[in-house]
Amino acid sequence: MMPTRARPTPPAATWVPTGPALLPPLALTAMWFGAALALLLWWQDTQYVSGLDGWLTNAGRLTGLLAGYLLALLLALMARVPALERGIGTDRLARWHASLGRYTVCLSVTHALLILWGYSLTAHVNPVSQTSTLLLSYPDVLMATVALGLLVLVGVVSARAARRRMSYETWHFIHLYTYLAVALAFSHQFATGVDFVDNAPARWLWSAMYLSVALTLVWFRFLTPLLVARRHQMRVVAVHRESADTVSVWIGGRQLDRLKAESGQFFRWRFLTRERWWAANPYSLSAVPRPDLLRITVKDLGDHSRDLGTISPGTRVLAEGPFGAFTARNASGRGKVLLLAGGVGITPIRALFESLPAAPGALTLIYRASAPQDVVFAEELQHIAAGRQARLLYLFGPRGSAGRPDPLQADNLLRTIPDLAEHEVYLCGPPGMTDAAQRELRRAGVGRRHVHVESFTF
Repeated sequence: MMPTRARPTPPAATWVPTGPALLPPLALTAMWFGAALALLLWWQDTQYVSGLDGWLTNAGRLTGLLAGYLLALLLALMARVPALERGIGTDRLARWHASLGRYTVCLSVTHALLILWGYSLTAHVNPVSQTSTLLLSYPDVLMATVALGLLVLVGVVSARAARRRMSYETWHFIHLYTYLAVALAFSHQFATGVDFVDNAPARWLWSAMYLSVALTLVWFRFLTPLLVARRHQMRVVAVHRESADTVSVWIGGRQLDRLKAESGQFFRWRFLTRERWWAANPYSLSAVPRPDLLRITVKDLGDHSRDLGTISPGTRVLAEGPFGAFTARNASGRGKVLLLAGGVGITPIRALFESLPAAPGALTLIYRASAPQDVVFAEELQHIAAGRQARLLYLFGPRGSAGRPDPLQADNLLRTIPDLAEHEVYLCGPPGMTDAAQRELRRAGVGRRHVHVESFTF
């Protein structure tokens, strides 16, 4: 029997405290400080540089140190540390991770080329012969070459054009090779790295950095989910079809309020069946979390999401989370709120529509969909809007259709909501829609810090 749907109780017209706005700049400052320490390590071990070969080799040392530091930082950003996930937000952490990943691959390739060129000039041989000597005579160089190849592979599949052509599960599996690349690169740094061979304090500090990241990963990505599973004993309670290609899955468990999940957040769900146990997929909560019940709503976008429509009640579930800063906690304090959803982006927006504090008449939801039959939660949204005295607007039609202006253009938004610049905006949908909507919201006078975005991409 499917759980009864909770009737929303309008929250009080007061705003929750502003989130930790200083955490992102503090985190960026810490990352730059670490890079500066890596530069300092190279500086103190460099007495003088002469000749083209010396300049090339030292440039290779420097790029290698920075690449090694960024490798550790890449893993730390994706360690799923709750304080970072809630205070900075998964979307922003993922953007930092992707940006630093590109720099890491470029620095690693540059390091290899500069070292080979510098060594070949010193030995008065051609680069091909020098490459053969290094690979055949130094096992750690061979391991480092494998590590470089793995990093390049991960970088290629992370390009937007490549991501569009593969499933989340395939992309995630290939990304696991990053761990192997880091392990191989770490041994190479200590085996031949001039900055570590005769510098015991540097070795200890560098090892402590990598060890700290490794322990953080083990704790938050492996042990914590197992402890959560044992404590909460989650299982599928019911599956409800919302539309032709969208289903809701109700998940029950013990003391789920101890998870401290909030509307707008997501978990990484692992359904323990023979076909699905290996895949942990991110799905947002589509209803306000209850002490004994959580709900996710999933659109058919691939094999895993398609299979959830056939999952059986009683199936055990492992959940990592909650994650994300797409919540009322991180709002800046405005009393008027616009919720803007596109497609499957309605899932976290629906939970926020029910729970965000706002006075009667101060809350608006605009739901962008291709056609009326693509709307989910229609009855629930109507009931919430009536109970909260909120505005509920639907916009239909493909974005950018010929001869029709996009209804999310700034002028159209301002005609619908003349005082839009005074609103706090929560925006969720496909990447193209969210990118365009953010530009139009800025044109309409909404400040960047008043726009909260959750994008359904990986």
